[in-house]
Amino acid sequence: MKAPLLSLRGLSKRFGRVAAVCDVTLDIAGNEFFALLGASGSGKTTLLRMLAGFEMPDAGQILLDGQDIASLAPNRRPVNLMFQSYALFPHMSVRTNIAYGLEMERRPRAEIAERVAEMLAVIQLDGLADGRPDQLSGGQRQRVALARALIKRPRVLLLDEPLGALDKKLRTAMQLELKRLQHEVGITFIVVTHDQDEALVMADRIAIMKEGRLLQCGTPHEVYEHPVDRFAADFIGVMNFIEAGRGRSLAIRPERIRLFPETADTITEGRVIARAYHGLDLQLHVQTALSPRPLRVRVTSDAADRRPVAEGDSVTLGWNLADTRMFTDQEETP
Repeated sequence: MKAPLLSLRGLSKRFGRVAAVCDVTLDIAGNEFFALLGASGSGKTTLLRMLAGFEMPDAGQILLDGQDIASLAPNRRPVNLMFQSYALFPHMSVRTNIAYGLEMERRPRAEIAERVAEMLAVIQLDGLADGRPDQLSGGQRQRVALARALIKRPRVLLLDEPLGALDKKLRTAMQLELKRLQHEVGITFIVVTHDQDEALVMADRIAIMKEGRLLQCGTPHEVYEHPVDRFAADFIGVMNFIEAGRGRSLAIRPERIRLFPETADTITEGRVIARAYHGLDLQLHVQTALSPRPLRVRVTSDAADRRPVAEGDSVTLGWNLADTRMFTDQEETP
């Protein structure tokens, strides 16, 4: 197995009585797009700040290519942090904003010009190099901030909620843009986000954090299809839970439930109490005898057009046991 680029070993950080990060051990590969996902207070931002050098860990190691950098100042680490606010200089052009880090290092002018031109091509803003930030869209400003962070060629780029300030349509477009940029520059990206959809779209692997601890780490498919416990199942995507007794609950995704199935391992009757149209699909809320809470069922628009269902209609639902998970309060039962 190839050695990881970045290894965290028993990393911990407290603020008074609050344990912000608790004994986190994690390996991140070179050229990987890695997401730290969690709710507010889960420890993901504190972990990112320790990687950047803005917080010193109370215990543990941060190994970059085998060298412990936990005690190094931020400017001595081959790591760069891009803030959510972008922090562009409003009086500078796009070109000079991007060049700023190299100017501070007093690099030769020819080298600066060459590397700025290279980054402008990567972010596809060659024609706006002499414009100022207030003349750019939100997505363009975000690309300039990325270019300014990337031009110093860090081994690792840290991104703190990089798309949080964008509207939904632009955020969706920029998720794919970030993946393109990461692939082109070949640098490890570590992004902090509370947006599960964002993590699923962008990341090669996702680490779910809860109360300062690493709960689960895996590919988007692994964390979505095989959550380790009820919290992870409920946090990633939408999940139906059916209480099964003795502290156990059966979990099934809305898209795994079929309407009017010809065959299924489990079949139940219900009544549609609400419909939510999302364009590409339709979410039905179906009251059944299995649970006091309605089951959410995801139906494609094509299927809904072929067999329309209205509020108040009686429906048959079915699913296969292979598509379900059984959870206790602490962990998944095989």
